[in-house]
Amino acid sequence: MQLLKATDLSHSFETLLYEGVDLTCNEGESIAILGVSGSGKSTILNHLSTLLPPKKGEIDLLDKKNIYSLNPDELLAFRRYDVGIIFQSHYLFRGFSTQENLAIASFLASTQIDMELLEKMEIAHTLRQNIGELSGGQQQRVSIARILCKKPKMIFADEPTGNLDKATALSVMKIILEFLQNRGAGMVLATHDEEIAKNCTKIYLLENKIFKQIK
Repeated sequence: MQLLKATDLSHSFETLLYEGVDLTCNEGESIAILGVSGSGKSTILNHLSTLLPPKKGEIDLLDKKNIYSLNPDELLAFRRYDVGIIFQSHYLFRGFSTQENLAIASFLASTQIDMELLEKMEIAHTLRQNIGELSGGQQQRVSIARILCKKPKMIFADEPTGNLDKATALSVMKIILEFLQNRGAGMVLATHDEEIAKNCTKIYLLENKIFKQIK
């Protein structure tokens, strides 16, 4: 089943950033968008994840045709239940514990904290610790776990393993990909790490304003 279809997206700020962006994502699939810093891959991710309308083009996401035709309240509800976004900045609640951060996200999405997942990601022991006491890598894993506990149908991730060492990054990617397969969910991630991208079902390259599939 198709979860996402983007057709002929283009965007510009002062100058053209890219044009002719087409991609699809089906159940269980993972898509990597490769590109150097500043190429525009994060902007494409923002389009797909309902955060920024493109200058041109249409995005069909889950059961919504042309998501930017929804009103703000509908978009907010859509993000709350159906979409998970992993940002480069973790946006965790400082002054709150790991457990409280996870509980807030799960409560809003009407799900529960998955303790087995936390054990796999080696952060179960941090539940009572304040977020400010955690290392950057631990905070990164909490931010990823927070989204997986929501059980979204579509995940959008911007450099999701950027603060992790290589071994941990690959381990976390394996956990995310297992989640997609088990739940029939999909994911689009933006990364500059070719080794991480190789684990994905499809790879697209954004280079010199041109977007093309290379896997």
